[in-house]
This record gives sequence, C-alpha cells and structure tokens, in this order.
Amino acid sequence: MEIGKQIKKQRQANHWTQEELAEKIYVSRQSVSNWENDKTYPDLESLLRMSILFSTTIDDLVKGDQQEMKEVIHNEESKAVFNRDATIFAVLLIAFTILCVPIGLIGKWIGIVLDIAFFAVTMAYALKVEKQKKALDIQSYKEIDAFMQGVPLSQIQKEREKAVRPYQKVFAALIAALIGGLIALLWCLVL
Repeated sequence: MEIGKQIKKQRQANHWTQEELAEKIYVSRQSVSNWENDKTYPDLESLLRMSILFSTTIDDLVKGDQQEMKEVIHNEESKAVFNRDATIFAVLLIAFTILCVPIGLIGKWIGIVLDIAFFAVTMAYALKVEKQKKALDIQSYKEIDAFMQGVPLSQIQKEREKAVRPYQKVFAALIAALIGGLIALLWCLVL
C-alpha cells in the first residue's frame, strides 16, 4: 500500500518521530508504526487529522492505494463468484452421476430428455468455471488453492504449475471417460 509510504514520507519531512506524530493525531505510536509498515490502515478520522497536519488532502495521502483497493475488491468478488460457480458445478456433477440412471428410467423419451437437459446444465457450469479459471490464470489445483486463500504464487511456482497443467488435463479426461464408461455400462445393464 502506498499510504504507509506517504505517512512515513510526510512524518520524516516534518522531522517528527512516530511518537510525536501519534501524539499530534491522538493515536498510539504502535498505530503509526502499523500504518507505515502496511500492517493496518488508518481510520477516516486519523486520515483527516493527518491531512490537516501535513497540509495535504486525504486524496493525496491515499493516492496509489486506490488501484490496489480496486484490485483487492475485484479479487474478492472474483473469488466469491468462482467459489459459487465451482460449488454449483460440483453439486450438479455429483447429482448427475447419481441420478442419471434413475431419471433415464422415468419413461422412454422423457427420461432421456431430462438426462440431456441435466447434462447440458452441468456442462454449462463446467464451461463457466473453466472460463473463469482461464480469465484468472489459475489452472492447476495448487494455483486454485492459492487463489482461494488470497496468496499469490511466486514466478517460479507459477512456471512449475504451468508445466504440470497438461498432465492434469489428461488425468481429468481419463477420469471423466472412466465415469462416463461406468454410467454407460450401468445404463446398458438396467435396460
């Protein structure tokens, strides 16, 4: 965050210690230290007092943080949407796997139409989740886990994960084929 750097720069320009600044704006020295080290963010009242004390605007104090705040908000929103859609897809996939044969037995054509509709909705969510993963540049399980925890992977880790991606896709395709084959086998045995 830029605000910590701004506070420190303004404090040092006025030749004040953290203790002196803290006294002037009625907070603890620890609060000033936390702000300058980007551990916490000052409240609005403290920002107002500092802007008056430093003869600057609040906007100038927080300049640079606006973009970071927008990114944090966007990442949180993206995480929530991704989590919701991934959960819906997982529930649909499990439900389809369990219910496709019983639904198919409802009637000759009605069951098949219901199965196709159920499958289409499940695959629509699968495509939606894949599109989000591509947009967020998260493909491997480690990348998804890091994204959900809000921890960015280092460049080296990112390169390693990109090397793993093709193998995971082959593995996922084989598992999907196996599940499809089992469902087809069950279908044939029931009919």
